[in-house]
Amino acid sequence: MDFLGLYNYWVFIVLMLSGFYLLLSARNLVKKVIGLNLFQTSVFVFYISTGKVKGGAVPIAAEGVDVYSNPLPHTLILTAIVVGVASTALGLSLILRIKDEYGSIEEDEVDMQDVLS
Repeated sequence: MDFLGLYNYWVFIVLMLSGFYLLLSARNLVKKVIGLNLFQTSVFVFYISTGKVKGGAVPIAAEGVDVYSNPLPHTLILTAIVVGVASTALGLSLILRIKDEYGSIEEDEVDMQDVLS
């Protein structure tokens, strides 16, 4: 098995680690939401790439077809995309509310104002 030939796993690892790093290291709340989206996208790439079977056909009964690809991972990812968009919208709306309340979207400044009050 070729080590670099599994590029879909490398894309998954790079997206996951960059999203996780951004989620942990960023102090800006919008950057944290972007990191969360990168992390979610890495999971989407992983499930979609593992759901395809090499040489597999569409799961419709036909003559001469023995190997089928499973459509369930793709269906689950469609649902996950909708949930991801909803959680992003909720996160951004909460960030707007935090901006109105504290005057900043930097995590350190919000924490400092919360401790002082």
